Amino acid sequence: MQARDVDYRCGETSLRGYLALDDNSAGPRPGVAVFHEGLGLGEFAMERARRLAGLGYVALAADMFGDRRQATNLQEVATLVGGLRAEPGELRARGHAALETLAALPEVDARRLAAIGFCFGGTVVLELARDGAELKAVVSFHGGLATKLPAQAGRVKASVLVCTGVDDPLAPPEQVADFENEMRSGGVKDWQVIAYGNTLHGFTNPAADGSIMRAAMYNEQADRRSWASMKSLFDEVLT
Repeated sequence: MQARDVDYRCGETSLRGYLALDDNSAGPRPGVAVFHEGLGLGEFAMERARRLAGLGYVALAADMFGDRRQATNLQEVATLVGGLRAEPGELRARGHAALETLAALPEVDARRLAAIGFCFGGTVVLELARDGAELKAVVSFHGGLATKLPAQAGRVKASVLVCTGVDDPLAPPEQVADFENEMRSGGVKDWQVIAYGNTLHGFTNPAADGSIMRAAMYNEQADRRSWASMKSLFDEVLT
């Protein structure tokens, strides 16, 4: 397997992503962009990129904050994430910059792209779908579902999968219901929400132990099941 850093830009912002691909695969193959949690691009998103490469995809773990900045506490997370959420146009632009970088790689079939995201990254992939990105699928793992720019009728091209914890305070039941209504009113052709019982925020990350955020707790069963659901969707729309 090959893994390396990839530098790209969005306007004046320098971004440093992480690319993973299988050297033994021949010819262009589907590409998957991976969007990180609120802490920034770190080992968790990189490991997921390598795992996707092991499945035969070219995976680019994107950098949404610039210069691969990392947050160490909730105050820094709030500053970095809040700044982008306050400017959804910039958030979407940085997401598109990662997709364009991925699509331009010679190993990638630009007609078969998908995006996944965790926590803040889950919000990012949903914003890309709402913006009409040329994606076959987006998968949000414990991401925020609210938006300032709801999906417009006929705009969403991607199949949408949301994996959420029933007990996640960052995606409460009323937010889930609003998202479902948004998908209906936006005429999204293929969408699904899978809610895992007895599951909090951050359920895919083994490092989530409540130390940084009390509501963030790893759940091995929900992690395993949500990843399997992602693979099933990708098998359907990326082959």
